[in-house]
Amino acid sequence: MTTSSPPAQGFDGAAVSGGLYTDVTEFARDTPWLNEPAELYSAVGMGVFVIFGLMAWWRARHQGNAVMAAVLATPFAVVIAYAVNSGLKNIFQEQRPCRALPGRFLIEECPPVDDYAFPSNHTTVAVAFAVALLVINRWIGAIALLAAVAMGASRVYVGAHYPHDVAAGALVGTVVTLLVILAARMFALSFVGRLRTGALAPLLAAPDAATGRPARAR
Repeated sequence: MTTSSPPAQGFDGAAVSGGLYTDVTEFARDTPWLNEPAELYSAVGMGVFVIFGLMAWWRARHQGNAVMAAVLATPFAVVIAYAVNSGLKNIFQEQRPCRALPGRFLIEECPPVDDYAFPSNHTTVAVAFAVALLVINRWIGAIALLAAVAMGASRVYVGAHYPHDVAAGALVGTVVTLLVILAARMFALSFVGRLRTGALAPLLAAPDAATGRPARAR
C-alpha cells in the first residue's frame, strides 16, 4: 500500500532517519510472509504485556512491600508515560512518514494528518511495561523487554513510524516509569503495607501456609 499525501509543516522526521525508514519498509516489501504477523502484533501485541503484568503481580504476592509497590505503580507509570508522550506529539507535530515520504511501502494504513508520529505511543507503553517488570522480576522483565523491542521494530516495519520515533518513545517510557516506581517506593511503602493487611489482602499477599490467612509482608 502507498500514499501520495503531501507532507504538512512540523518536525522534519524524514531528515533524521528517513533513509533507515526506507530501508526497513523495503525489507518489509521483500518479506511478504512476515507482513501479516508483524501487522497483527503491532495492532494487538500490547495484550502480551498485560499477561506479563498479571504474572508479576501473582509472584509479587509472595514478596515484600517494595515489590508490590512497583506492581501497583505500574499502571500509573504506563498511563503517565502515555500522557507525556502524547503531549510531546502535539509539541513536535511530526507528520507520519507515510505522508512525508509518499510512495514508500506501507502495511498499516496511513493515519489522519493530525495523528503525529514523534514519539511512538506503542513503543512508549510497551517499554514502560517492560521497565516496570524488570524492576519487579528480572526474568519476566527480560522477556517483556524483548517483546517491547519487537513492538518498536514492528511499528517501523509496518510503516507507521521512523526509527527515531521508536527510540524516543523508548526513552520516554523508561524515564517516566523509573521515576514513578522510585516515587512509589519512597512514599507509598507504608500505604502498600496497610493495603496488604486490609480488605485487599487476598489480592496483594499470598496466604500463610500455616494459617491460610494473607501473610504479613515487609
